[in-house]
Amino acid sequence: MRTFWNTNHGLHTLDQWAPNCWVQITCPTQDDARYLQDELHIPDYFLDDIADTEERARYDYDEGWILIILRIPYVKEIKSRTPYTTIPLGIILKGDVCITVCNFETNLMIDFVTYQQRRGVGFTDSVDMVFRLFLSTAVWYLKRLKQINARIEAAKLHLDRKVDNVDLIALSRLQDSLTYFATSIRGNETLLSKLKFKLPVDELDADLIEDVSIEMNQAREMTGIYSNILESTMDTYASIINNNMSTVMKTLTLVSMFLMVPTLVASFFGMNLVNGMESHPLGFPFALILSVVLTVLFWWYARRKAWI
Repeated sequence: MRTFWNTNHGLHTLDQWAPNCWVQITCPTQDDARYLQDELHIPDYFLDDIADTEERARYDYDEGWILIILRIPYVKEIKSRTPYTTIPLGIILKGDVCITVCNFETNLMIDFVTYQQRRGVGFTDSVDMVFRLFLSTAVWYLKRLKQINARIEAAKLHLDRKVDNVDLIALSRLQDSLTYFATSIRGNETLLSKLKFKLPVDELDADLIEDVSIEMNQAREMTGIYSNILESTMDTYASIINNNMSTVMKTLTLVSMFLMVPTLVASFFGMNLVNGMESHPLGFPFALILSVVLTVLFWWYARRKAWI
């Protein structure tokens, strides 16, 4: 799907492309790809790079065309091993052409358009729009990080009542998401530092870049904090599981040892050997009392050694 936006005084849709408009491509079809290549003449490999979900944040220049790939947060709608991940957002610039391409429909872009329409100011130029996309990306990283933290706290509440594999697996998946976030945020920060020298930056853009740097730095620090908290939580519950396992094994061992005492006495008197108790009327009661006495003595010894 492609949308043409007039960015002079707020965002307003256009019926067709016009110079200095913003072309927003979401979930591009074959028709969109042909339009970009045949009508706007962008290099064909740009779309291939943007379609690669593993593509890192980077800057590329080819015969006047500028390609900026930004990693943005994304929440998978279907059940996945990593509910929160990052995807590439491509920004293509040349002269009066400004294009964004994303192979997924994201809340970030919907919110970006809505917010800019509320501002009613538009963009001074394509460079201004690029850095505002960076700012929106940093803000959405912070939003997603708060959601991840809420999930961590909810899982911890469940685990405080009962250590369950489902919650432990959920925490492990969130750890993967935080790893993706940390890597993508660092890549975006590196890309931002390069763009300050690659793009024509005016005084207003410099102020915006400073705001983006602050938000990116906060997102990176929060990612590190939540990752450390999650790692500490996983280690704590791993220790609890090991401790519970040790307690269970200790209990089973003591039970086996308690059962071993009367079994040993019964085995001794049950052997096919002469022991003087075969015809005695108190032979069985004696064996039974001996088993109880030895078991009690063993229990007293275990208590003294703090085994139980």
